Amino acid sequence: MKPRYRRMLRGMKVKEEQTEYSASGGAAWFLYILRCGDGSLYTGVTTDLERRLKMHQEGKASRYTRTHLPVELVYSEECGLRSQALVRECAVKSLPRERKEGLIAIEADIDLVTASGRIERELPPDEPTRTQRLDASIEKLREAKLLLQGVTQKP
Repeated sequence: MKPRYRRMLRGMKVKEEQTEYSASGGAAWFLYILRCGDGSLYTGVTTDLERRLKMHQEGKASRYTRTHLPVELVYSEECGLRSQALVRECAVKSLPRERKEGLIAIEADIDLVTASGRIERELPPDEPTRTQRLDASIEKLREAKLLLQGVTQKP
């Protein structure tokens, strides 16, 4: 991260601490990744994912996505405060494409397993061991996601 951005983020953090701003008291900030029509990835932050995605899809959000339509949301995570979201955005933007794709793939696997778990639980449970295996798979994927996020975030 460039020194200019580090300085800016430190200043934001101090300001947030001085005003006693808490993540629960204000709107939560989210990091998101969009896959553009040409296959490129766009990373940004917002407090309202649905509104921001709609703006991107209408070509009203950023110059980049305006020229790379259509876009789809492939990854999002809650970051808490604005400064935390911006730090995370810088970290994700500095990742090589393969690492970003890995982050997206882990999120997609968690969604897929969770969705199949919901379907299974709506039916009468014939095999409780299958549900337990599914829960274990979900937990392993979440741990892998946290590990990947921990590796990409710098203290």
